[in-house]
Amino acid sequence: MTTLVCTSASKAAAPATQTLPYPSFSSYVKARQPVLLRTARSLTANPSDAEDLLQTALAKTYVAWERIEDHRALDGYVRRALLNTRTSQWRKRKVDEFACDELPEPEPVPGGDDPAEQQALHDAMWRAIMKLPARQRAMVVLRYYEDLSEVQTAEVLQVSVGTVKSAVSRALGKLREDPELVLAR
Repeated sequence: MTTLVCTSASKAAAPATQTLPYPSFSSYVKARQPVLLRTARSLTANPSDAEDLLQTALAKTYVAWERIEDHRALDGYVRRALLNTRTSQWRKRKVDEFACDELPEPEPVPGGDDPAEQQALHDAMWRAIMKLPARQRAMVVLRYYEDLSEVQTAEVLQVSVGTVKSAVSRALGKLREDPELVLAR
């Protein structure tokens, strides 16, 4: 007795194994890194920038590794990632860096930035304000420390606007004549 065997059916039943040229991301990087680095160097002027650019593009490729259907087109995908990344870098504001022997330092402003001098002036101002009569002191503090307008100051103290104007004017005159503040100018 003869048994009929269908050869085409037995081939169809066997699982189809497709051999991918790069089964893993690391093997792809090992195989193609020199070529991709040359591409990155052609996009940048600095070899270190080219390495950073390639690293960024490979990181983007790694994230999308499972979604890439045709692994034969990986070079094109990575090249597009290189180009897109470089274009994004060009669009960002670039700050030029220059190497120099000495750090540029701003010229010191006499008496402007010294915290001790600022504190001494602040203390002298408060001592001078405390010498003012209570009503003038209240008006100066409301006008210049609380930053209220003349109308608002008049409302808070329940006086007329004219009273605020004249009292503040007299108080500022006394402050201008204070010996501690004259020395600070």
